[in-house]
Amino acid sequence: MRSEDIALFNSLSVPTLHPDGNRAAVSVTHPDFASDSYVGQLWEVPLGDSGASRRLTRGFRDSAPAYSPDGAALAFLRAAAPGERPQLMVVDSRGGEPVAVTEQKLGVSAFVWSPDSRRLVFAARVPAEGRYGTLDGVGPGAEDARLVTGYKYRMNGAGYTGDKRTHLFIVDAPDLQTEPTVAPLGRARKATEDAGAEFSAVAPARQLTTADADHDSPSFSPDGRTLYFAAALHHGADEDLRSDVYALDPEAADARPRLMSNLSGETLGAGSPRPSDDGSWLFYLGSSIGGGTDFVARNTALYVAPVSAPQEVRRLTDPETLDLDGGLVPAGPDSVLAVNRHRGAAQLLEVTAAGGINVLVDGPLNVAAADHAAGRTVVSFSDAGTAGDLAQVSDAGLDRLTDFSAALRAAGIGEPREEVFASADGYPVHGWVLLPEGEGPHPVLLNIHGGPFAQYGWEVFDEAQVYASAGYAVVMCNPRGSAGYGQAHGRAIQGAMGTVDMADVLAFLEGAVAKYPQLDGSRQGIMGGSYGGYLTAWTVSQDHRFAAAIVERGYLDPPSFVGSSDIGWFFSDEYTGTDPERVRGQNPFAQLDAVRTPVFVIHSEDDLRCPLEQAQRYYVGLKQRGIPTQLLIFPGENHELSRAGTPWHRRQRFDEILRWWAMHLPTQQNNDGGLAAAAGTKAAAPA
Repeated sequence: MRSEDIALFNSLSVPTLHPDGNRAAVSVTHPDFASDSYVGQLWEVPLGDSGASRRLTRGFRDSAPAYSPDGAALAFLRAAAPGERPQLMVVDSRGGEPVAVTEQKLGVSAFVWSPDSRRLVFAARVPAEGRYGTLDGVGPGAEDARLVTGYKYRMNGAGYTGDKRTHLFIVDAPDLQTEPTVAPLGRARKATEDAGAEFSAVAPARQLTTADADHDSPSFSPDGRTLYFAAALHHGADEDLRSDVYALDPEAADARPRLMSNLSGETLGAGSPRPSDDGSWLFYLGSSIGGGTDFVARNTALYVAPVSAPQEVRRLTDPETLDLDGGLVPAGPDSVLAVNRHRGAAQLLEVTAAGGINVLVDGPLNVAAADHAAGRTVVSFSDAGTAGDLAQVSDAGLDRLTDFSAALRAAGIGEPREEVFASADGYPVHGWVLLPEGEGPHPVLLNIHGGPFAQYGWEVFDEAQVYASAGYAVVMCNPRGSAGYGQAHGRAIQGAMGTVDMADVLAFLEGAVAKYPQLDGSRQGIMGGSYGGYLTAWTVSQDHRFAAAIVERGYLDPPSFVGSSDIGWFFSDEYTGTDPERVRGQNPFAQLDAVRTPVFVIHSEDDLRCPLEQAQRYYVGLKQRGIPTQLLIFPGENHELSRAGTPWHRRQRFDEILRWWAMHLPTQQNNDGGLAAAAGTKAAAPA
């Protein structure tokens, strides 16, 4: 595939099953170059032999569908145009015109139906008065100064957070059987007012939470009398990573949250509360955080407690071997569904309140999310041949229901080969090799993932596919420090970054070159983003085999990261430690004098996770030492550029990366500037 083929990547939302179990709804979203944004609509997918899939909505970006418990309505989020915030909409489940339920200035992030289908609870950021456009004519540059007194005051992708906390609201669902009395949002509403017509406001919502904290993951008890949610409301919440599950009465005028987690003495980052179908059990996810900030490679476990006695909580899964990801789905009176990260895959598990674990879906694929109703389970998933599709779980595994990746396969995608190679100390390193077409020998790109507690896996990885189509063999693995192989594997680099992790990626590279004659071991490049940028920068200061390197959104100087990153106040201390000499022994910036490799530095201007100063100082340091280097800065983008940046920036990023490799590792498909010119793109403007 080529850089422009990212428009063929369809990603799926969490699916929702109709209560009768005969159909599911899912949102399908893809990058769109025309609008330079992400476009998506809702699709209805029948189960069994009841017909073909059909598009339900035609909005600009419709997402997060959820059927009402009675099956009569379908709620979802809609962003009406590029740059607009998503609002909560409700439509008749048989079809029709959606009705707007909210008009939140900063949009709606999540919602849940009440069990009686008469109300919805939604989460939305509430801007402080005078900020974020709440006063006409007062833009960001004219707002009052911000006084910061704590650590948690901003977050990558969100900016400042203390003056726009996420709160929970409750609102009546619209009556879809009568003429709508709710006017449309945005420009349509203003046109109504300008015309002098009587305007019926969006249904009033009542705010349920008021504490100075973010509140999320709302979930109703089966009787509708209790609302569960996650928040950090404890004393000292600004100085640790603890979060809790709370319960409140949504009908009370001034409901006070009741603590439901962290009652057993173990300090957790708890969240994703879900009661069992009969309401007797409360399940939630939690990661042990030791003294409050020791988050390194802490797997997420499943906990359960009787609703009547939350202090009697039990841990149901072993965090050493299982790492649960995403939300929970009730699957019966005493069980839930959960996703487990495992050796590059994501399994679907059913776990009972008694501790029984049944693996429902396994194999070379990644389950992203699931839903369960009327004895049926559906999942959205990805594998080596699909970026996102819907399937029904059966005794035989998965029965595919959609094929939203047909056009992507037609564009040309290769299937990675799974491998395990021994590291220098004999440790087995698991990963994949993606070969380009032709006999070779092909230049080799060693790709290193971010995290570090993340994993490469069984899915169509756009980066590897683009590089392989340009004539490069792509090598990628999960070294020690990665997720999916147990906590000991992940914690092996705590206080020792750049040691066994570097040994693992180099050993995997050497193993691949030795096994595959198609790989040209004399022409190698190295690249990575975030932690991958860190390990790339560290490796080229220790090993000089590479023709060139790409360091993207890197964690490059732990001491300055402490004060500049949104997570710096705890991340560096936990990963590299606090002893100055030990930190220096893990710091790429301290090793600049040893670098001999040309380095392309890529960063986003609005990155708060690994701030731009990390890249700027690293780039200048290389330049001062005479190392061939370039710095590429993307305006308006944050740490998620490669995954969720604007489509044009994502495409330009690929073309600039290929331009760099054409300079240092040219191939027949990727000669100097030829591929970018053929794609009709222009080179980035020099600053």
